[in-house]
Amino acid sequence: MTTLTIKLPDKLAQEARAAGLLDHDAIETMLRENLRRRGVGELFQAMDCMAAVDTLPVMSPEEIHEEIRRMRAERRSQNAR
Repeated sequence: MTTLTIKLPDKLAQEARAAGLLDHDAIETMLRENLRRRGVGELFQAMDCMAAVDTLPVMSPEEIHEEIRRMRAERRSQNAR
């Protein structure tokens, strides 16, 4: 378990304490919810970026085979060192 010390303006600390928000369970809940929201936000941001990219051309079976051949040759040369 980690112990944190935070500095808050007095008025904010008083309001948060009165609302029960400085309790360790309340802080844990707020942090978990914020992390979840950020994760969801990052997911949607990534989806937006992917949607903005023009569709990549489809590789032919021959191109896929050549790419695999090159990757295997590169891997073999690296393992031989």
